[in-house]
Amino acid sequence: MIVNCVYVNVKPDSLDKFIEASAENHRESVKEPGNLRFDFIQQADDPCRFMIYEAFESDEAAAAHKYTPHYLRWRDRVSDMMVEPRKGVKYNVLHPSDRSKW
Repeated sequence: MIVNCVYVNVKPDSLDKFIEASAENHRESVKEPGNLRFDFIQQADDPCRFMIYEAFESDEAAAAHKYTPHYLRWRDRVSDMMVEPRKGVKYNVLHPSDRSKW
């Protein structure tokens, strides 16, 4: 399993549009082959900060996500809404190590 956490800091005047675009990206991303989880969350003490938690079965499934129409549309739509470029951090899953529990 591959996990990516994407951290985003959004301009206050873009919050509603960012949430709308990201919700659409979420709805389509969970339908992708190899997608195990795709959570879109907002920081409790700073509503302008978000994290997207992506879990994929493989590196190939994670890479394929970057070429989907919904991801490309999201990327282009939200680029000017961010205070700074988004930051993606890749994680290796240690537990559960049993693939059937993913």
